[in-house]
Amino acid sequence: MKRREFITLIAGAAAASPLAARAQQPKAFRRIGALLGISEDDPQARPRLSAFLGKLHDLGWDEGKNFKFDVRFGGSDASQMQGYAKELTDITPDVILTQSNLALSALQQRTNTIPIVATVVGDPVGSGFIKTLSRPGGNITGFTSFEPPMAAKWLQLLKEVAPEVTRVGVMLHEETAANVAFLHAVESASSSFSTEVTPIGVHDASEIERATEAFGRQRNGGLIVFPNPITNVNREFILTLADRNRLPAVYAFRYFAASGGLISYGIDVTDLYRRAAVYTDRILKGEKPGDLPVQQPVKFEFVINLKTAKALGLKIPLSLQASADEVIE
Repeated sequence: MKRREFITLIAGAAAASPLAARAQQPKAFRRIGALLGISEDDPQARPRLSAFLGKLHDLGWDEGKNFKFDVRFGGSDASQMQGYAKELTDITPDVILTQSNLALSALQQRTNTIPIVATVVGDPVGSGFIKTLSRPGGNITGFTSFEPPMAAKWLQLLKEVAPEVTRVGVMLHEETAANVAFLHAVESASSSFSTEVTPIGVHDASEIERATEAFGRQRNGGLIVFPNPITNVNREFILTLADRNRLPAVYAFRYFAASGGLISYGIDVTDLYRRAAVYTDRILKGEKPGDLPVQQPVKFEFVINLKTAKALGLKIPLSLQASADEVIE
């Protein structure tokens, strides 16, 4: 489906909602841009943009009537992301929605004046995007994904589901500051769980394959896959490699576990897109992004795939199953 048809379909669906709140609908025609760290054909793209545009509709914004929506899907390609960032900033939209550290970094290099609402951004203060969460300053605000302590939680969960694991491969993008901070958190916690941590830096599918196969040759290994456009775009391949090498693995998003990953613990991304629409509305009505606090996630999802656990010969404790939001059988 072409991007224009895709966006038109989403907007049409939102317009059909009989419950939309129409109060305070602005009269001026505005322009909203979007630069996303996801591929256009990714199954997660539609529900995320549907959530964003649907919430905007509830707030009085109808695509084609009082705003134009310009979307670019950058995936995990850094050079493509830079090109799209230039395209969007050249048309000077009133506000830009962005998703991922890679996308936000590309935009930050292009503009310090166009308001940006970021979603799924890890450690934005440590990454140099904002000054503080409460008073971000500048032209960027939005919603974080994970802070470094979450990485220790992923290690804890890995040991709970696979106590025999003593070697932990951490798949990350080493040029992403948030991923490096996550790695340090895992390394700091590793002694408490009697594990040895091996960083697995990746940039593309070939590196993912070589590193995973090499790590999987030794026994008692497990994986933690950090959130990043590169791991997200290659998630089906990563799941295949984890299965082939019989590596218990922890992931940051539900759709990894739903597609066959062992366990996932992380944020509800669609919820962040809805909340991003609220901030977009507030900026379009005159508020400054630097005055809007960067908010942390409020919804987390813990998913266990028992089918995958059985294939790996793992018995998931009933107490852990009881704490899960979803158990896939």
